Amino acid sequence: MKNNFENASSHIGRKIEKVRVLRGFTQSELGERLGGISKQAISKLEQTEVIDDDRIEEVAKALGVTPSGLKKFNEESVLYATANFYEGSHSVNTNINTIVNDPIEKIIEFYEKRLQDLRNEIIATLKDKK
Repeated sequence: MKNNFENASSHIGRKIEKVRVLRGFTQSELGERLGGISKQAISKLEQTEVIDDDRIEEVAKALGVTPSGLKKFNEESVLYATANFYEGSHSVNTNINTIVNDPIEKIIEFYEKRLQDLRNEIIATLKDKK
């Protein structure tokens, strides 16, 4: 079953390329994750405007994102989320996976886990000082 994408911002191949780069994979690495396909095949995939849902699912899995996150990927929303993340903070890195997938739920989950980890570290430190 084919997806129908009507404008350049919905070009699925470009979305695959952007997510691949954000996730830190080379074309060769993505090819290996997709069962050993060539760098040239990945290049062609990234130039393809319309890709069937089964292939999107395979590529999303290889990239470590959800198919829906890949289809809905929007570079502007990543830049906006990143800018808001950094604004007023001294953080030097972010977890791009939380931005690419389901942003709000994943970001909340990420920070709740991080908060719990910090609480545990504080408790352990206080116990060690006694």
